[in-house]
Amino acid sequence: MQRFLVHCANGFLLIVVLIGIPAITSVRFGGWRLSSTPRAQLLTFWGLALVAVANGIAALGPVKGRKERALCWKWAAGFGFLLLAEYSLAHDYFDFEWLRQALEWVQRRF
Repeated sequence: MQRFLVHCANGFLLIVVLIGIPAITSVRFGGWRLSSTPRAQLLTFWGLALVAVANGIAALGPVKGRKERALCWKWAAGFGFLLLAEYSLAHDYFDFEWLRQALEWVQRRF
């Protein structure tokens, strides 16, 4: 039962951070965007960081049982990986130029 609650809570937080925050910060009025992209990136970054830290704290403290603690560590690692990806995208360390080139190669080839 506790593993189910860990999955549900983390699934909900994943949806809130990756879908809810960008949806809330991309408010448009007519053709004008009322919020900034850096603010959305910053909120997503901090949301992922807080959830990763919360999972680590839960694994060290209130969660009982070896399997449940391992599950919290897996969720913390997953959120940490998403945090690293968000940071890399925001600071232009990682881009999708390789994907564009691959798609252009496929288009030329076929």
